[in-house]
Amino acid sequence: MAEPVEPGASAAASEPIVHGFPHLVTIQSALTALYRRLSADGVARFAASVHPELVDFPDGDDLYLGAQRIARVMVQHFRLPDARMVVGFRDMVHAGNVELAAGPEYFIELHARFRTDRRDVGAALAHEVMHVYLHRLGLEFPGTRDNEILTDTATAYLGAGWLLLDAYREEAAIRGERLMMSAYKLGYLTPEEFGYVLAKRALAFGDDIEPWFRSAQARDAYREGLTRARQDLHRPPLAAAGWAARRRYARDRRGLASGPDYAFDGTPSAVRVSFPCPTCRQRIRLPSRGRVRARCTLCHSVLDCDT
Repeated sequence: MAEPVEPGASAAASEPIVHGFPHLVTIQSALTALYRRLSADGVARFAASVHPELVDFPDGDDLYLGAQRIARVMVQHFRLPDARMVVGFRDMVHAGNVELAAGPEYFIELHARFRTDRRDVGAALAHEVMHVYLHRLGLEFPGTRDNEILTDTATAYLGAGWLLLDAYREEAAIRGERLMMSAYKLGYLTPEEFGYVLAKRALAFGDDIEPWFRSAQARDAYREGLTRARQDLHRPPLAAAGWAARRRYARDRRGLASGPDYAFDGTPSAVRVSFPCPTCRQRIRLPSRGRVRARCTLCHSVLDCDT
């Protein structure tokens, strides 16, 4: 089954690139779904990212042999030992698609532009092989849009999605006699959202891939995503929350009112608070009685809380 792609999944100069965090709720649901399906130990198997030298694709390499080699890198990274990827190229609207049959052979088609511009072959193959991986896991979201967001999120969080962010670039291009700036990206997530998922991964595993970015725009987007990911670590009832947030939290606790991420229940003498784990986003529920260290039962993160 070919995977359709919504406008913006492969954006070029004619399509404005969306920025910010419009898909954040679906991204966070995807992170929770990954941990639930794979377990904390299963996710930790992907603590090392795909290294740049493994997906380097010089112009002098044979097109088809090189694409097959990179596809094998992705198959090995995602631990699909009996999956053989057959890669072809043709003119089409989208960057790539994959036929999700029963296997063990899968047919991937990439856009014909990758014949001459090989910089992002690894990124395109990472996304398509992730479709195969999620298909074998039986993990999907309803609807094309949400399922593609799940695919991008999983690709990034499991160690190959930095390539998708690195495909985001702005560069000069000659059109007729005019020099113009063109912008290009791959994937459903915005550049900043890719940065957010990669930053969540870096905070969880210490796997900082920023030095690998060739694109200055990708590096900037990663840093914006990192800023947003760090905010997740400073929200009440986490002990690292700032003074203003703590003050609001105390007021909400007295009135048993819900806050931006947390919610209270119970009676004034036996209050409980629920809030999302900053790593996997599963809801955690604790008695509201001061300083406590809590361990997320899903991702096993240990959290310093002041409930």
